[in-house]
Amino acid sequence: MHTLSIGDWIVFVIYFIIVASYGYWVYRRKHNADATSKDYFLAAGSLTWWAIGASLIASNISAEQMVGMSGSGFAMGLAISAYEWMAAATLVIVAIFFIPVYLKNKIYTMPQFLNQRYNGTVAMIMAIFWLLLYIVVNLTSILYLGAIAVHGISGIRFDVCVVGLAVFAVIITLGGMKVIGFTDVIQVFFLILGGLVTTYIAVNEVAKHFGTPGFLNGLSLMKSHAEGHFQMIFQKDNEHYADLPGLSVLIGGLWITNLNYWGCNQYITQRALGADLKTARSGILFAAFLKLLMPAIVVLPGIAAFILYKENVFHSQMMVNGEVNPDNAYPSLLNLLPPWFKGLSFAALTAAVVASLAGKANSIATIFTLDIYKKKLKPGATDHQLVVVGKIAVVVAMILGIIIAPFMGIDKKGGFQFIQEYTGFVSPGIFAMFILGFFWKKTTSNAALFATIGGFIMSVILKVLPKLMDLAFLKPTGFSTLVLQSDKKTQLYEIPFLDRMSIVFVICLIGMYIISIIENPKGDRANALEVDTKMFKVSNGFAVGALIIGGILVALYSIFW
Repeated sequence: MHTLSIGDWIVFVIYFIIVASYGYWVYRRKHNADATSKDYFLAAGSLTWWAIGASLIASNISAEQMVGMSGSGFAMGLAISAYEWMAAATLVIVAIFFIPVYLKNKIYTMPQFLNQRYNGTVAMIMAIFWLLLYIVVNLTSILYLGAIAVHGISGIRFDVCVVGLAVFAVIITLGGMKVIGFTDVIQVFFLILGGLVTTYIAVNEVAKHFGTPGFLNGLSLMKSHAEGHFQMIFQKDNEHYADLPGLSVLIGGLWITNLNYWGCNQYITQRALGADLKTARSGILFAAFLKLLMPAIVVLPGIAAFILYKENVFHSQMMVNGEVNPDNAYPSLLNLLPPWFKGLSFAALTAAVVASLAGKANSIATIFTLDIYKKKLKPGATDHQLVVVGKIAVVVAMILGIIIAPFMGIDKKGGFQFIQEYTGFVSPGIFAMFILGFFWKKTTSNAALFATIGGFIMSVILKVLPKLMDLAFLKPTGFSTLVLQSDKKTQLYEIPFLDRMSIVFVICLIGMYIISIIENPKGDRANALEVDTKMFKVSNGFAVGALIIGGILVALYSIFW
């Protein structure tokens, strides 16, 4: 039933009151009239390690995962967990190698890094690009998928859900990064608690359906009734090989996706850039441990929904216009929950969406205010003016997201794939530009422009290439797989998405190397960042935590290979 009971609404209202009250308390306690723009956008020196870790997860886990990744779990199974489990390893790498460089060089935004390492042209191009990407792709997809879930659970009109989520997020965002960071702790609590409750009931529902109630029985039954959904590495004959192309998941494009997202992304790194190195690293390590848990919250329910769908438990809920829509899996599962529990899971889902929207909006405001408005539009702006402009930018960005979300075709692609595909066109070039800018002093500004602009163009070319020529000759290499056009008549060989990213990344590195050697053969250090190998030394506690994460990942892949 697509409605909430009185008890569900009571749970949700209690959640809203707790978050709003705590956010207001944080704002009143930590706000002062002389607050600087750095205080507002970065919460400089205010966030603890647990607040940083919680904020990283709350900003990352949204409708993209709760709805989109659960839908991918429904369609392809546990293999989609590679995004989450590899993120744990990636966060460790970012904490060791990326964060020290940012903090040592006092870098607070990604365009600032580009301006400092390359030049203003590169920085401005990327600032505008990031604003467009964050608004047109990320903000719209979070709003759209979140509204789908809220509408599917509560029965509230879709457009009302979109506006309601946006307003809730704006309220939190206007308090600045301090409010976002500390309220995210509550959001993550609801997210994990509600998510685990949903997983438990979903798995138990499978067990009850087959007449043997119990969570462990449910897990066993899930594996036996959907064995193909419990493998991490796909073979070339798997229908989902194009999305997760075999070993390339472990050694190819997925590393580029994760390292770019977690290490070169204003939306994410902003949480740690206002802290000292020890606090930032501890927070990132905490987030890495939480990422290991995420597949249990977002993927297992999708697999349970797949089994129940096959057993005709909620066949009609999964159908849209006569076709199965995997993104309906999580909302359909929540409708199986008993009163009060449904409200708790509804609150968890709303928490995830709102926290992610708030974090994205704050990053949009930070880049626009500090890297465009302050640098180009009004260089002499006071801190108070910058904060006001930042708040206006939050509201404008959210309004734009509301307007364009219905027209992006997110429902046709599947939410998670929509985001990965469109960000993947630029990730290889951006990551190449960052990694060489960090660690190779000869890298030049023109090389960076080649990576960003040329990388995007190459990604587009490789995407449309199958329509221009037959790529069947690539199939024996493992870098292509048979796919069908939308008309299901013309057979085309297409390079899998993650392999395409790997190819573009390598081309970008080679091109940047050649351009830099020609332009800067002596290795002029004029724009080089301050990098000292001592920066990368970690504490014993961090090293132990990193080794534990590595051991868990090895065990997981050994079990579910």
